[in-house]
Amino acid sequence: MPNEHLPSPESPSGTGRPRVLTRWFGPGSGRTDRFYTVLFVIAVVVVGVGVNLWPDAVPSALLFPVVVGAGILLSGRGLIVVYALTLGFLILWMPDSGLSPSRRILVVLAFLSVMVLMYFAARSRSVIGTRGFGADRMFAELRDRIVLVGRVPVLPDGWRAWSCILSAHGDRFSGDFVVAHLSESGHRLEIVLVDVSGKGTRAGTRSLALSGALGGLLGAVPSGDFLRAANEYLVRQGWEEGFATAVHLDLDLRTGEYSIANAGHPSPARYTSGRARWTVLDGGRGPLLGVVPGASFPRQSGRLDRGDALLFYSDGVIEARGRDLTDGIDRMLGVAAMSVLGEGDVARDVCESARSGEDDDRAALAVRRL
Repeated sequence: MPNEHLPSPESPSGTGRPRVLTRWFGPGSGRTDRFYTVLFVIAVVVVGVGVNLWPDAVPSALLFPVVVGAGILLSGRGLIVVYALTLGFLILWMPDSGLSPSRRILVVLAFLSVMVLMYFAARSRSVIGTRGFGADRMFAELRDRIVLVGRVPVLPDGWRAWSCILSAHGDRFSGDFVVAHLSESGHRLEIVLVDVSGKGTRAGTRSLALSGALGGLLGAVPSGDFLRAANEYLVRQGWEEGFATAVHLDLDLRTGEYSIANAGHPSPARYTSGRARWTVLDGGRGPLLGVVPGASFPRQSGRLDRGDALLFYSDGVIEARGRDLTDGIDRMLGVAAMSVLGEGDVARDVCESARSGEDDDRAALAVRRL
């Protein structure tokens, strides 16, 4: 049988490409890694040879950008190969560097410290499965999604809403978030304020997942079943420390009638314009979300007249180390009263005045009938 159609020994695929090139640059998820590994190996060799042959013209500091760039774009064995080769050229350069023994040690330690830092940064990115600054962009997009979902829509004339979320220690991710939904008719507003266990970045990943799930449920299930459905979802996740507190508002923008369900969250407050004072709504409260399967969440109802308002907040607004909780609530209501009288942003005012400061996530939401 003629053998002109058989693949050559150098090319298992029959394409004529040498086997070594197929292994390094053929299809596969590791092709880009291998390409960058070869690229950085060449860079190290070029700079390293220059440093050793022409030390007056090529400074050893030129290896630093290569080390940092490899840490950004490589991971695993490829990164180790590049760093090992870099150290090898440094060792060859040391005897003719003209530096004192102590300066040589400091140079090596400087390179090693940068290599160690970039190695652990690369390992962190490899867990996510991104390269370069892809993880930063991805988390930025997810963070923006939380902000978009939690943005209170423009309300009809006669209504106004404020929301504010401040994360612990200035982190861009918070364990507190808001999800809002306005019906197509514009007559019914549903809002849920959630506080996920933990704070800052540690709670941020759970907030990302939970905000998406609750955003899909809000407006899609009857308001009376919302917290029950959210609880069942969270129970199924089986997260360690995966519980959350939440308060859900269903408001009829035509009549001002509302109903509130609470899942282990601080009790909301109501402002009565006729008496110009805030009062805490100590109605029924259900258990934490994600703890008790099949739990029920009772609702309390009421009606907002003109000038009245509702205020929802997370525990970071009223809690502070070494302070009584009642004192925190009184302080918050005092700030809210001054804000209402001054036509200010109630949610931001109570968040910024929280005694916990940046030690905890703080979130607040206020709705007022004008």
